[in-house]
Amino acid sequence: MTGHRISRRKVLRGLGTAAALPWLSAMAQPAAAASQPAPLRMLFLYVPNGVRMQAWRPTQEGAISELPPILRPMEPHREYVSVLSELTLNGARPLGDGPGDHARAAAAFLTGAHPKKTGGADIHNGVSVDQVAAETLGQETRFASLELGVDPSAQAGACDSGYSCVYSSTLSWRSPTSPLAKETNPRAIFQRLFGDSRGREAGDQTRLARRKSILDFLADDAASLRRELGPGDRRKLDEYLYAVRQVEQRVERVEKENRLFAAGLEPPPEVSRRAFSERLKLLMDMMVLALRTDSTRVITCMFANEGSNRSYPEVGAAEGHHSLSHHERNPAKLDLIQKIDTFHAEHFQYFLDQLYAAEDGDGRLLDHCLIVYGSGISDGNRHNHDDLPIVLVGKGGGHRGGRHLVYPKETPLANLYLALLNLAGIPETKFADSTGPLEGLIG
Repeated sequence: MTGHRISRRKVLRGLGTAAALPWLSAMAQPAAAASQPAPLRMLFLYVPNGVRMQAWRPTQEGAISELPPILRPMEPHREYVSVLSELTLNGARPLGDGPGDHARAAAAFLTGAHPKKTGGADIHNGVSVDQVAAETLGQETRFASLELGVDPSAQAGACDSGYSCVYSSTLSWRSPTSPLAKETNPRAIFQRLFGDSRGREAGDQTRLARRKSILDFLADDAASLRRELGPGDRRKLDEYLYAVRQVEQRVERVEKENRLFAAGLEPPPEVSRRAFSERLKLLMDMMVLALRTDSTRVITCMFANEGSNRSYPEVGAAEGHHSLSHHERNPAKLDLIQKIDTFHAEHFQYFLDQLYAAEDGDGRLLDHCLIVYGSGISDGNRHNHDDLPIVLVGKGGGHRGGRHLVYPKETPLANLYLALLNLAGIPETKFADSTGPLEGLIG
């Protein structure tokens, strides 16, 4: 270090461009405040249609010596992973409303509420846990929360047995009648993270017209900052700016591929096969940038909308995911479901790898996260909402992973959310249908 301290809120600026910085040693607090912990981040990642539970749930309770087949991609970070069994989402059950399990699963996943059955504009659900967390954790960040996904959020129409499409495509609810549509456009997400409202339109037009990177507009400010940093921080800054440029180039590649699809042109087979995977990884890399720069501390992400019938040629599944999930115990369909589940887990592992590699305060970014990964449906064939596939990852709030925790049957999923809020220092005593904070997460 040069001895020069910079603010955690320091931003590099250029025409229509602003880039927050990752954690640098020069941001370290004075000795009197050195005990202040790094901020906690809370994330919720959702996969649709349930999973093959026999390959998800560990065979024994307690310490995990090896993760089960679907979760095995996460093995390098097993010490961060807790598999939580027997959690129930009662709000997703029919409760007299008949079919519509997919819509209810997504709508209830973070709210714990039972959504009103309607295909019209009179939707009604509950407030989601991410928004409760954002009220506190988002007070010091540019964005109180980010809502992201691959499939667009629908704002109208009926999608599942009389339920509005908004239910099956939305996780986050600011109020019972205010769903937060997720952002799915990679360019829009990138511009949101690195655009500056002061002169943004002019800056965007100039950059695109000249085919310039946002880093070209930040060059002067970045060079000035480098002169104030020690060797270690200069390396971190260069690595960060390189990562930003890599993401920007991938956004441009996705846009080029989208233009091929829109024009009705057939892209090369390898492009078609990797399109979904690339979109997922791009989303996750932008999530990591948002967390590294402390632009937000709360994120939700849907791998696909609930009830999605996307095919997965990447793993040899030509039939749609939702269709396969009605497997009727057909071994071939079960094998394909497991391959899809593992494909999702591999991409989640990719995200964990990036969080583990990123320095953050006195540790790694993954050390300061609490991440819920799972689904609001257990077995897609039964459409059941008990014994849900849920894992908790990270060491935020003192969570201790490497364990399979089995709770009494019918334990509300909301108990987990109440515990997470408490671990984040948010003194809630009740959330949705919780009966108390979930025990055993720390130790």
